[in-house]
Amino acid sequence: MKRFLTFLLMGLAAPAAADTVVAAKNLRPGMIVSAMDVKLVEADIPGGFQLLDDVIGQVARVVLYAGRPVLPNDIGPPALIDRNQIVTLVYTAGPMTILTEGRSLGRGAVGDRVRVMNLSSRTTITGSVSPNGDVIVSNSHTQF
Repeated sequence: MKRFLTFLLMGLAAPAAADTVVAAKNLRPGMIVSAMDVKLVEADIPGGFQLLDDVIGQVARVVLYAGRPVLPNDIGPPALIDRNQIVTLVYTAGPMTILTEGRSLGRGAVGDRVRVMNLSSRTTITGSVSPNGDVIVSNSHTQF
């Protein structure tokens, strides 16, 4: 019985090992991370991801090297809007809503601010990417 309690106490005193997500192979910026691109290793790396689901489906922002941990600044959500893509601009002022087309001057994911050239007026404005891929212009000082 004494031996059992000794093993039990030793097990409780040992620090719990955490898993960390690391790249299984080198990934270039812009690549979407798949389940085959990452793996869990037994290591506790501060700031590293501990769940594969938090990383899979995200886009690499920097080069992810094999065996190195994936950190929050290394990945991000996939872009809904690409550079030079034609997008719908949505401007709302009170009960009035204006919809027009614009050309995106950069890439953007949901919530990102992107610059867009209004194709009608050739004016460059900034707006936020909505979940459906429209660009919401909310600044009341914007020339639309």
